[in-house]
Amino acid sequence: MYSLKFIRENTDILKKAAEAKREKVNWEKFEELDNERKRIISFVEERKRWQNDITEKISTRKDDKNSIEPLINQARKYSDEIRESEKKLRDIEEALNKIVATIPNIPHVSVPEGKGEKDNVVIKQWGDIKEKEVLPHWEIGEKLNILDFQRGAKITGSFFPVFKNEGALLVRGMINFMIDVHKKSGFKEVWVPVLVNRDSLFNTGQLPKLEEDMYYIKSDDLFLIPTAEVPVTNLHKNETIPEDQLPKYYVSYTPCFRREAGAYGRETKGLIRVHQFDKVELVKFVKPENSYEELETLLAEAEKIVQLLGLPYRVIKLCTGELSFSASKCYDIEIWAPGIKKYLEVSSCSNFEGFQARRGNIKYKRRDGKTDYVHTLNGSGIAFPRTIIGILENYQTEKGEVIIPEVLRPYVGINKIPCG
Repeated sequence: MYSLKFIRENTDILKKAAEAKREKVNWEKFEELDNERKRIISFVEERKRWQNDITEKISTRKDDKNSIEPLINQARKYSDEIRESEKKLRDIEEALNKIVATIPNIPHVSVPEGKGEKDNVVIKQWGDIKEKEVLPHWEIGEKLNILDFQRGAKITGSFFPVFKNEGALLVRGMINFMIDVHKKSGFKEVWVPVLVNRDSLFNTGQLPKLEEDMYYIKSDDLFLIPTAEVPVTNLHKNETIPEDQLPKYYVSYTPCFRREAGAYGRETKGLIRVHQFDKVELVKFVKPENSYEELETLLAEAEKIVQLLGLPYRVIKLCTGELSFSASKCYDIEIWAPGIKKYLEVSSCSNFEGFQARRGNIKYKRRDGKTDYVHTLNGSGIAFPRTIIGILENYQTEKGEVIIPEVLRPYVGINKIPCG
């Protein structure tokens, strides 16, 4: 989180950031509590000085019990006042921290201003969009007997699809394909827990804002991860990394879980929005001076997967109103799905600068011996459900078969998913 000193010195900048990101921060209450905190600290420091003065007087009069008794009583009164004030101070600081936790990261100067999706900027398009009529993925998936929505609903509930036969093979093949590509680029593979504690989610910025969107296990006070960004970023919480060990690149496959509450529930057909999905995630820990160059290479790494799969896509630079709570800058990669005639996001590549590192106390030690917070970045490399939509709809033939992208064939062992 931001320090109180930083907030006081940069209030206007932070207010503008919160307004740009449409985040509600109770600035009036913050100022009120901050002033009260300063008043109590001053009061406690004054009482401690008085208490020290009395202690010195008592030590010089220790042989005169009659004269020191009033001083002892006064010292006790000061002790009670200090104890009571310090309790108030703890309560105020706890309330202050709750407000500070709602202050979002500051958007980078290169982020376009805007309130919503229409203000995002298309910066790149790749591949040919072929005008052809194809079945949407849920229809072709059921015809090919590789997707089963009804049995998933029977097992768990709506939006928990079952992949079977060649569909299951495709999921497993994509995991290995993506990880192999990223490892060749220097990313180190990690296998991480899918249950995390509150501290980990707070550090990456999902808490307190997104608690209602996550699956929670009350008896253990643990959450199922919404993305591997959470456990992988927290690999180095409360650590200081030597400068010569930076940058650190990690790749991790995990299932991800999201309740998709509120506005997220508007697009729910087929695989567009599901509660459990698979994703390969990329996370970087880098020096601050290199982080925006690292963001561009992270984006290129995620694009590489989509290009190898031969899926038409575009890259979007998100405007301020679309940025996540923690991000300073973000690019989205959206593939074209001809069956539903729309673009679908398969990756978000974000630079969080030092925001997550401050929350998670992730530092690096420079060669001159000084320490500073690292910059963290993450991006999907990439998310499966919508990528599978892209494959089923872009590689569909007139016969109703689906051709397997060439790069996936060594991983799945087939060239196509046959009909009938």
